[in-house]
Amino acid sequence: MLETIMQTLSMTFMQRALIAGIAISICASILGVTLVLKRYSMIGDGLSYVAFGAMAIAFAMGWAPLYFTIPVVLVAAFFLLKMSQNSRINADAAIALISCTALAIGITVIHLNQGLNANIQSYMFGSILALTETDVWMSATLALVVIVLFIFSYNQIFTITFDENFSRATGVKVDIYTMILALLTSMTIVLGMRLMGTMLISSLIIFPGLSAMQLFKTFKHVIITAAIISAVAFFIGAIMSIVFRFPSGAAVVLVNASIFLVFMLVSLVVRR
Repeated sequence: MLETIMQTLSMTFMQRALIAGIAISICASILGVTLVLKRYSMIGDGLSYVAFGAMAIAFAMGWAPLYFTIPVVLVAAFFLLKMSQNSRINADAAIALISCTALAIGITVIHLNQGLNANIQSYMFGSILALTETDVWMSATLALVVIVLFIFSYNQIFTITFDENFSRATGVKVDIYTMILALLTSMTIVLGMRLMGTMLISSLIIFPGLSAMQLFKTFKHVIITAAIISAVAFFIGAIMSIVFRFPSGAAVVLVNASIFLVFMLVSLVVRR
């Protein structure tokens, strides 16, 4: 088995997948900590369905999927934030409204264009074989931007995560930071769909942060631990998907779920 793993790691497509996947995993986990604490953890699901609908339209029209999907998902993220601020529509309801509508549009477009099934399948279920060098560079750049943002704007992000009213009172540009986080989350979801698939991309946002919160209490420690967990989980999941012929997205989610269970059990033991 070790020989098989080494041979797999020497393949170009696998190296691309690992670089892009670890970069996207780090982005999703870091952003996910803030989203989970702000009770926006399901925004990943909502935006992934929007991305699915946009991808279907892009393929049907013959447009470049990424260049069409990223702006659409960003607009959707903006509307989700605005709708969730409406006292009559809470965050969960806003996500459900937009995601169900987008999913229905995507399914309808695919039904009307039967030839799209093969093209869009990798976006629905994930495939590490479909990555290009452009995907790798975009993923690495996005990871760098997210890391730099959290390093140099840590205090601002910390305050808007736990108390937006206090942030506004102290002069923090809450709306600007919120939109930046929405933009980065949108790009993470769109780029990660190729690896994880529409149905599973939100797991990269939810699992690592929740796992880290089982053992660590400070915001900084949770972010760092979540990033490490996410990178390790993707590496193990990607290897499993090749060696055991598992779907890549499902393998990564299963590893993340296993890590969460281990951390939760350790947390219970420590508390006792």
